[in-house]
Amino acid sequence: MFQRTEILPVILALAVATLFSFLLTPPVKRLAHRIGAVDIPKDERRMHKEPIPRLGGLAIFIGCVVAILTFAQITPQLRGILIGATIIVAVGIVDDVRPLGAGVKLILQIVSALIAVGHGVLIPMIANPFPFGGEYWDFGIWAIPITVIWIVAVTNSVNLIDGLDGLADGVSSIGALTMLIISLLMGDIPMAIICSALVGACIGFIPYNMNPAKIFMGDTGSTFLGYMLATISVLGLFKFYAVISFIVPFIILGFPIFDTTSAFTRRILKGQNPMTADRSHTHHKLIDMGMNQKQAVATLYLISGVLGLC
Repeated sequence: MFQRTEILPVILALAVATLFSFLLTPPVKRLAHRIGAVDIPKDERRMHKEPIPRLGGLAIFIGCVVAILTFAQITPQLRGILIGATIIVAVGIVDDVRPLGAGVKLILQIVSALIAVGHGVLIPMIANPFPFGGEYWDFGIWAIPITVIWIVAVTNSVNLIDGLDGLADGVSSIGALTMLIISLLMGDIPMAIICSALVGACIGFIPYNMNPAKIFMGDTGSTFLGYMLATISVLGLFKFYAVISFIVPFIILGFPIFDTTSAFTRRILKGQNPMTADRSHTHHKLIDMGMNQKQAVATLYLISGVLGLC
């Protein structure tokens, strides 16, 4: 059993992140209007009819980072994650004001991933999931590109599901909460503090983001959440070299990974650029089946929750 002094920082990190995220969202909303970070509906992919400010991810970022800096032990790995996350958020802010090209964003995401990897956030090996070929797969020098691919892929997976009010924020909350529970079960309090800060930051923002949304998180928020989920999964899950730890991150992040993989596959088979936006994501299909936004989001929350329970 945990001592009160051990579990208290986890609870406080959750509370502080929630409070900061909740209180900072209204001023961030005003800032978004002032600098022109407003999402104007101009195609069929968008579900809203009126212009809505984005940039809400800035409140999530500040809430999460304040809690981490206050309660977490700043290891070299965590320092690399925070530096990379700051770059991700800076790119997101610029993109929310004046959209950047996909290539530019991808390059800067790779740079952010490399910064984390350079500070020790690495997947050096995993358990061999097959009954042949040895007990472990040691990636050697390939650990660097494999980890970068994982971080960039998950970052963009969460970004791509951000198509309905509250969807990306809620799914990220469920994923981070699952990692928090696993960290507590493993007795990894430092990791639990980081996860609780991320959960709290998501919870503080969600009242403003649920349908009908008053503000969107924008790329600032969706890429930050994806980056954080990817990097903390490396620290908290991949580091245990067992088959179950190899599978767990893919289960927890199953919905965004599946949605992104199916979207990219579909576009490639059609001869399109895989980064081309379309209206064929899972949430769009649920809307086309007759669900309203709240029903579609609740359905995808349920799927993410079941995956977390698994």
